[in-house]
Amino acid sequence: MLVLLVAAVAGVMALAHTAPVPFLLEYLQPDRSVWRMPPSSAPAIYLTYDDGPNPTATPALLDVLALEGAAATFFVIPHHVTAETAPILARAGQEGHGIALHSGTRALMLKPPGEFAAYLEAEADRIAGLVGRPPCRLFRPHAGWRGGTMYAGLERAGYRLAGWSFGMWDWDWWRAPRPDAIAARLAAKASDGDIVVMHDGHHENPRADRRATITATALLIAQLRDRGFEFGQLCAAAQASEDRVVPQ
Repeated sequence: MLVLLVAAVAGVMALAHTAPVPFLLEYLQPDRSVWRMPPSSAPAIYLTYDDGPNPTATPALLDVLALEGAAATFFVIPHHVTAETAPILARAGQEGHGIALHSGTRALMLKPPGEFAAYLEAEADRIAGLVGRPPCRLFRPHAGWRGGTMYAGLERAGYRLAGWSFGMWDWDWWRAPRPDAIAARLAAKASDGDIVVMHDGHHENPRADRRATITATALLIAQLRDRGFEFGQLCAAAQASEDRVVPQ
């Protein structure tokens, strides 16, 4: 019995740090993170993209978003932001998209709060110098892995953790991505306030082939519009909202 109890406690603790949904840490202090936005009078979906900027895929994705008139938020890996890719992010900002911080490693969850806060501030300042504007104060950890020290560091730096709505992601567990299947699954599941996470880059390869994401985005926007959804910009919505987002 004791072994089962210990195993259950260990499982809960592991999920608190790794679950791809709001879990124990989020329910204890729900105002520290954003996993979906409150319902609105005009139903909205929040498109977000991780692991960029990608010198090839991100500009093509921006072309699709511009053609469709849809807003998005780009969660960028700091070391992927270079003199080469900074103009891509400058364009994204000029076209009304959000820019926020992401990470390509789980190791950040082990940093002491002060060190993690200093890291966020330093990378935000560096990106602002390259791009001409700072990222918004949202941070999405690699694979959603987080912990109490990470949350403490985010609070110290004035950031909130950004997650995503359950099942609203573009990966398909060891299967090759099919844009039509991704778009159909996400469009069928979508509800007001959902945060969708897709990928315009890769945490190890900033030039990863993301043609599937670009095609899926065009298909998804059309299908969501058919269902009556608008497209919100997560950075702006999270900053403007006075409501605290409760995990659901």
